[in-house]
Amino acid sequence: MGITTFLSCLLLFTTILPTTTASTILFQGFNWESSKKEGGWYNFLINSIPELSASGITHVWLPPPSQSAASEGYMPGRLYDLDASRYGTQNELKTLINAFHSKGIQCVADIVINHRTAERQDSDGRWNIFEGGTPDDRLDWDHSCICIDDITKSGDTTTNSGGTGNPDTGADFNGAPDIDHLNTRVQRELSDWMNWLKTEIGFDGWRFDFARGYSPDITKLYMGNTRPDFAVGEIWNSLSYGSDSKPNYDQDAHRRELAEWVKAAGGSVTAFDFTTKGILQAAVEGELGRLKDSNGGPPGMIGLMPENAVTFVDNHDTGSTQQQWPFPSDKVMQGYVYILTHPGIPSIFYDHFFDWGLKEEISNLTKIRIRNGIKASSTVRILASDPDLYVASIDEKIVAKIGTRYDVGNLVPTTFKIATSGNNYAVWEKQ
Repeated sequence: MGITTFLSCLLLFTTILPTTTASTILFQGFNWESSKKEGGWYNFLINSIPELSASGITHVWLPPPSQSAASEGYMPGRLYDLDASRYGTQNELKTLINAFHSKGIQCVADIVINHRTAERQDSDGRWNIFEGGTPDDRLDWDHSCICIDDITKSGDTTTNSGGTGNPDTGADFNGAPDIDHLNTRVQRELSDWMNWLKTEIGFDGWRFDFARGYSPDITKLYMGNTRPDFAVGEIWNSLSYGSDSKPNYDQDAHRRELAEWVKAAGGSVTAFDFTTKGILQAAVEGELGRLKDSNGGPPGMIGLMPENAVTFVDNHDTGSTQQQWPFPSDKVMQGYVYILTHPGIPSIFYDHFFDWGLKEEISNLTKIRIRNGIKASSTVRILASDPDLYVASIDEKIVAKIGTRYDVGNLVPTTFKIATSGNNYAVWEKQ
């Protein structure tokens, strides 16, 4: 299917797009080390709310809230047990969420449901007996709730968890048993738990961790059962690379995969735009021509389905102390200029905002975005995409420039005035 046909098909899809505000801005409110914070991360983060509110943040993504075998929360076990989280207690979490709500900021829970760690071993010594964290039997599962083809690896050791459920519907996760999401009890009890996170704890939406670990039909089911105000899925697959170890210029297949996942998941969920991240962090290294596709538009998911694309520079996996796929550290602000002026739903990383001393520069950009009504569906007209210069007009209201070339010639109309600028970037507003 050609790009024109694909875009035409999206016209049939507009009635189920996510209902986000005109200038939705997501903030990742933690990093890979946050669980180690003395006194608890929830108690620490609450002090940052006034600054986040002043910067126009509308949604904050919080870490996995449940008891976990790993302190960061991504190996959950007793899902209802929020007091055993290394980030703080259940009451501290509720206090934090209430404080965010008092400033009009919605809270997004990191939902880790692809896999789960067991509470104890079965009679054969296999870890497949689960405890939900309540006095009753909610989420108290056994081998029947584990995929039959699940394999768990620890170092050089490979074990079979003894699962007797349905085959896995997605990618395998080797660190813990993969849960059988075709099991109706699993579907019902996970949906109940997520709805409890909404009604009892106060969460407004979800970030689906490792969402490629199960079929998008499963995401669609949980979306329908829980009806979050906002949701985003992590579908992190590798870009295509050339023999020079650089991303190929054409990443259409990669962004199309993200768009197809969103459609298959029902259309009301968004996806992290890994395509834009990969292209952008290669482009700022003197290859800004990458930022225009063969049709003259943005080359990432924001060029196909911007309302469902969550753009970002780094997160707790790609950056922080993990550094799995980091953005060039000396060009991070160029990345933020791009995502905070362009379509899509931009996500700001805690480290950059607070730890790197970029709060003022990033806040200048968020205020420009909000002031000019730039939204997920805004239109882009690319004025220049040379190796050392990228210039684009967004909604004909602002003009953004990144790159080492200082002289932009007559690309910026005389009716536009400089709104903010920094190292190799500038943004103009129409007067």
